[in-house]
Amino acid sequence: MSLPPLRTLYFEDLEIGMSESLKKTVRSDDVVGFAEVSGDRNPIHLSEHFAARTPFRTRIAHGLYTASLISALLGTRLPGPGAIYLSQTLNFKAPVKIDDELTVTITVAELVERGRKARLACLAMVGETVVLEGEAVVKVPARDTSGGVA
Repeated sequence: MSLPPLRTLYFEDLEIGMSESLKKTVRSDDVVGFAEVSGDRNPIHLSEHFAARTPFRTRIAHGLYTASLISALLGTRLPGPGAIYLSQTLNFKAPVKIDDELTVTITVAELVERGRKARLACLAMVGETVVLEGEAVVKVPARDTSGGVA
């Protein structure tokens, strides 16, 4: 995964319908690393032998690994640095397997001036299959008229 450079958008820059996406091929090393960081060592993620006996028949990525890519977009691109994550809903629709190419997209769905909050629709897909959907709410910094962040 190669994210574009950091971009900060202030509340005043946001418009309903703005979106940002990233593509990421899920590698075995990513899943193993996520297991180490999160402590979730469920063998469905780590053991091909174990996973072969599950309905998925192969190893799958952690659901929160997929969700973490939403966080990557929120913190780097839309709205970017300075955004404060307030809440997230997640609905897992289908498994993500090793070597699947994920496309994660976030879209501004609502802007609330009081508290400078943005509600973003979140979608993750493998090909044409929705694997995760939900929404995030973030507090967005305001542009200070003196040129800084308010």
